[in-house]
Amino acid sequence: MRLFFWKDFIDLIFPRNCPLCKQALFDFEPCLCTICQGMLPRANFHLRPFDNELTSKLQGLMPVHRVMAFLRFTKKGKSQTLLHLLKYKNKPELGEELGRLYGLSLLDNGFGGAWDVLVAVPLHPLKKQRRGYNQSECFARGLSKVMGIPYRELLLRKKFTTTQTNKSRLERLENVEEVFALKEGQITQGQRILLVDDILTTGATLCGCAQTLLRGGAKHVDLATIAAGGN
Repeated sequence: MRLFFWKDFIDLIFPRNCPLCKQALFDFEPCLCTICQGMLPRANFHLRPFDNELTSKLQGLMPVHRVMAFLRFTKKGKSQTLLHLLKYKNKPELGEELGRLYGLSLLDNGFGGAWDVLVAVPLHPLKKQRRGYNQSECFARGLSKVMGIPYRELLLRKKFTTTQTNKSRLERLENVEEVFALKEGQITQGQRILLVDDILTTGATLCGCAQTLLRGGAKHVDLATIAAGGN
């Protein structure tokens, strides 16, 4: 009885609201309300993971395998709002919830056992310290918990790159050259890796990470992001 009293008291002082619609969450809703979950702009790229607009975008940049995204990115849409909250409003739990939801979709579509390890695109230590967390790692951990695939920090970011915003595709590729490396003692030999990030636009950052993992001996590297932009 006392436990329920304190829970009701805490909920009164610190109410749990859905970050999208601001409505109060039920106890069974960890982060997003059920209605907003149902209205997410799901992209369904995983239904054609080897042949979609994302794989076409990355042709010539890396040996493309499967490329997927949970949500379709639109300016001023729900996906942009979620990414903004995740990256700039101290909402790491939102990234994990999106990973959980996407993991359930992937399991429902036969991706159980598809990968040996999950890897997130790393932030530079200074940026991670400033933000307090890596939003891509939050997404990866949500996927990991639902799908039962271990998450490992295999990569490090050696350089603090300037923002990719407003850069051309060529400039973005040049901006990430020799930025990433395998952490000392980490081995990717023969592994099937799912590399995750928050958003795929030109794909320069993801390709830089994937090439590093492939040079380390990975069997193949699939890509998955929270959202993907248009062409």
